[in-house]
Amino acid sequence: MEQLLTAGAEALRKAALNEDAKAYVLNNEALYKLMKKAADRYIGGENLTETLKKVQTSNDEGFKCSIEYMGESTRSVQEAIKATDEFLSICNAINQKKLNSTISLDLSHIGLEISENLCYENLSKICEIANDKEVIISAEGTERTDRILKLYQKGSKEFSNLSITLQAYLHRTADDFEAMCKERGRIRIVKGAFETAKGLSLPRGQELNERYLYYVEQLFSRGHLCSIATHHHEIQQEVKKLIDRLGPKKESYEFESLFGIQTEQLAQLRNEGYPTKLYFVYGQEWYLYLCNRLAEYPLNLFRALQDIVEAN
Repeated sequence: MEQLLTAGAEALRKAALNEDAKAYVLNNEALYKLMKKAADRYIGGENLTETLKKVQTSNDEGFKCSIEYMGESTRSVQEAIKATDEFLSICNAINQKKLNSTISLDLSHIGLEISENLCYENLSKICEIANDKEVIISAEGTERTDRILKLYQKGSKEFSNLSITLQAYLHRTADDFEAMCKERGRIRIVKGAFETAKGLSLPRGQELNERYLYYVEQLFSRGHLCSIATHHHEIQQEVKKLIDRLGPKKESYEFESLFGIQTEQLAQLRNEGYPTKLYFVYGQEWYLYLCNRLAEYPLNLFRALQDIVEAN
């Protein structure tokens, strides 16, 4: 069964990166509508208005939230500016509606692959309009890590509301972690989901779990702002033990989960009094996102089929 799940996950990740498959789905009206029913479980909606309603409901239920407009790897200045304008709309909506929410983004969505200067200019606009709301830079493929961390280090000196994501599975993170801890922004720890060249990362398993917990323990010990972004139940329970032992300030950490994935675990943590955050994504670029969510646990494919059938 384990081998079958691994093979299924690999196939789904490859499907997510197949531009021809993505274009076929997005341009085939019948197939688009069908797969969208499965994607609805995991996304805030196709537009900001739909997402804001879910965020407001989640706030009312005691969850902090984060909002991301889906997309990456823009290849033109116009596309990068359009994406930036959408993020500015998110910032304005959060402030106007007084929502308890942060903003998350991929730097490649706002111009990283075009120009670092353009990307930083767009990032600066977002941080300024966000005011005191946190802007969190997401992790991307290893070919972009150096540039992402470089721009974060530059931005964190100018903006107090800028935060960064580090991937525990990368061997290089041991050094990156020490450098990022010197900055003032929150460090969001994820396991890491991108395919890497051989020798660059740890596979899923106990060693990775232990490394993840090591980084969290270090952040607690240093009193550094952190986000524990994982759905792994055992890791969440071990982090609770670290909290009991090290006593970090409640405002310095949060447990984070993606909307639609094991939300009941996050709700339990909320009920136990821990700070919790639900991560919402929205937009029409949901094909890659759906494939990646199914790849994390391929048996979710059966749930996707159930969602499609029950939505009819």
